[in-house]
Amino acid sequence: MSKGKILLTGAAGYIGSHTWVELCQAGYEVVGVDNFYNSERDVVERIGKILGREVLFEEADCSDLQAFGKVFEKHPDIVGAVHFAACKAVGESIDKPLMYYRNNIVSLLNLITLMTEKAKAANIVFSSSCTVYGQPDEDHLPIAEDAPLKRSLSPYGKSKQMAEEILSDSVIAFPHLKVCALRYFNPIGAHPSALIGELPRGVPQNLVPFVTQTAAGIRDHLNVFGDDYNTPDGSCIRDYIYVVDLAKAHVKAIDKLVGETEVHPVEETDEPTYVDAAKTGRWYIYNLGTGRGLSVLELVHGFMKATGVNLPYEIAPRRHGDIEQVWADPHKAERELGWKADTPIEDVLRSAWNWQKTL
Repeated sequence: MSKGKILLTGAAGYIGSHTWVELCQAGYEVVGVDNFYNSERDVVERIGKILGREVLFEEADCSDLQAFGKVFEKHPDIVGAVHFAACKAVGESIDKPLMYYRNNIVSLLNLITLMTEKAKAANIVFSSSCTVYGQPDEDHLPIAEDAPLKRSLSPYGKSKQMAEEILSDSVIAFPHLKVCALRYFNPIGAHPSALIGELPRGVPQNLVPFVTQTAAGIRDHLNVFGDDYNTPDGSCIRDYIYVVDLAKAHVKAIDKLVGETEVHPVEETDEPTYVDAAKTGRWYIYNLGTGRGLSVLELVHGFMKATGVNLPYEIAPRRHGDIEQVWADPHKAERELGWKADTPIEDVLRSAWNWQKTL
């Protein structure tokens, strides 16, 4: 028996596809939605192969309210949504800020509108990002959920900050809305089946697919952007998390929201006043990471050790918009969601290489 029908936007994307599999395997009925702007159509079929059955899918652009609304007309029994549909490359966002703001914000506004007006229950898990923290001070590392949010260095990061503000305001405005914002760090790797994984179009914007494409001979060499940062080896430090571990966290978040039957309305007063969304009991924020920072150069050498494949790389100038170092304090998610990212990095990098070899 299904635990409920979950809407999954950006379902054919990298993280969306892995979450689709995990939600189904956890007993949910999933309706995938994607417009294939930055994903491939055969991903839907590949997910069906992993699950051993056909899956529910609707092609729609989430930033088109009318088209998106038809999904809810067809599936009025939706009890929760996981929202991935967004443009997500830091560098591209600097070159195309209007596209990022238009797509990332409008699609979210449409989702909130439809979930609060059309869905059977208004539970939203939002795909946020560690970019909302900006460049944290060293005394805030590892970074916890209560760390101050600094001005983001990219339109992508700003769009995530704006999205969280919109969601927290909406929780206050709609007493039946519950939201879990998952701020995750750097997803890498691929499904153990090697049927789904990260598949960027054109030149990869993320590190690991560039690493695997270089190892496969598709790229001449890998550029390591900067070796003069204030880090042990001079390269940027990130918290790299296995995409399957990350997907499982979304299942835990949906479990939490859908499993809670009690809602906590905001007390009405005669005078308008500021309300902290967290005090509603319907607004949750969690960092998703391993709790360990790994430098770019450490990851490069770790890949070569895990796979036995040589990886030519060169040091290049710093890239505008890159944060020097950031990694998570994931203890809140472990404590409240019962979730932990514990897949060894060697296994994660091998999964990425196994996926690359199928392409």
